[in-house]
Amino acid sequence: MGCFEEVSQEGPQTNQHTDERSICLHAFSDLSHVPPATFIYLLKDCYAYGTNKATSKFKILLQLVKAALHNGPQPGPFTYAVQCMYIVPLLGKTYSEGFSHMLTSSLKHLKSVESVKKDFLEAKHLAAQLILDILDSVVPHENRILVKLLETFEIELRDMAYALYGSELDDDLVKAREHLRQYVKCFMESESNAIAVALITRFSIKCCDESFLIKLIESNQLDIAEECATFMGKEMISLVIQKYLDMQMLKSANKLVKEHDLTEEFPDVSYLYKESLVKKLAEKGCWDIAEIRAKKETKLMEYLVYLAMEAGYMEKVDELCQRYSLEGYFHSLVPEKVFCGSDYLDLKKLDVEEIVWVDETNGLLNATSCIEGFKIIGMDCEWRPNFEKNSKPSKVSIIQIASDKIAFIFDLIKLYEDNPKVLDSCFRRIMCSSNILKLVLRKAT
Repeated sequence: MGCFEEVSQEGPQTNQHTDERSICLHAFSDLSHVPPATFIYLLKDCYAYGTNKATSKFKILLQLVKAALHNGPQPGPFTYAVQCMYIVPLLGKTYSEGFSHMLTSSLKHLKSVESVKKDFLEAKHLAAQLILDILDSVVPHENRILVKLLETFEIELRDMAYALYGSELDDDLVKAREHLRQYVKCFMESESNAIAVALITRFSIKCCDESFLIKLIESNQLDIAEECATFMGKEMISLVIQKYLDMQMLKSANKLVKEHDLTEEFPDVSYLYKESLVKKLAEKGCWDIAEIRAKKETKLMEYLVYLAMEAGYMEKVDELCQRYSLEGYFHSLVPEKVFCGSDYLDLKKLDVEEIVWVDETNGLLNATSCIEGFKIIGMDCEWRPNFEKNSKPSKVSIIQIASDKIAFIFDLIKLYEDNPKVLDSCFRRIMCSSNILKLVLRKAT
């Protein structure tokens, strides 16, 4: 087959004095007399030889295969590739999926070549038969390769009908769809959802429902769920959007609303997404970027003022209020007497009437219900000091939460030992509430 010479991504070595053997470059310069089996086993030898890493070798061979398929394979590149796909599994799992991906990817750029269009149309029937053989486990290819074959050869229902019954009559199309439906049901039962949805959408097979969509979403197979919902129609797309909203997946919900022109059905989604984006930026301390995002909408700018106030960043509150004339909105949030004169509460003016120690579940639940009724709370944490260098910091052991009338002191260690789930739930209700302004109490110097 000619001399071997190692290939790198920059191309073949040209040093005439090298003694190293490597890939035979000109072995593929003319495929008119190279059978598919020989071609595949030459590829295997090329891949196995040399010192390059696997990814690098694969990229090199991919370019080689793309060039080779231009070089006279008989009867044509698409037919030749299908014949190769029957042989590839014989190489074993180490090579099968990678080489199959290589072959299908190499065909994409050939579709626009006028001289091979006839071969492409003829190869569609052969590819449909190959797909049936894969579905029947006669040829052991992975489901991902099956999907790539469907896409690369643009397989239609009539191609499958011809492979099954030798004709494309209407009755045969109906029978072919029903035949494929049985495969889909098997894939759904085995939770091979990607191939199931690929067959459903490509051949218009109606055998999935609302529960299947919800199952896909809950298993985080979102792209597949959206593809399936798009096939099923507007009602199912709306179902997916609502599910996203329930799960606070606002970005995904907003994307679907825009893609399918459902703003009338979901008028608030765009704003909610923008609001969540502003909040994330504020939480990261990116106030200037958050301001730019909110600049065009007064409601969003008001929300940014609220976030700055909740974070205790009063300089930013004043800055935003002055710049966008939002003083009226700010004063509507919190009674003026709380903020006059200073950015800090004057502890001497507080008249705490009761201090409650909380170290058991019922007390925790009662305290949480009480705190949820406050508009403003002060917070402080205590933990054991650690003076050892490079040692882990101690965990918070005490949290104090107080209004102007009552203070709660939570024994976190005891509460966590008794019921960690209830402790987590209660503090989430407090910390995540947008109705409670949280302040860090500090003594004025």
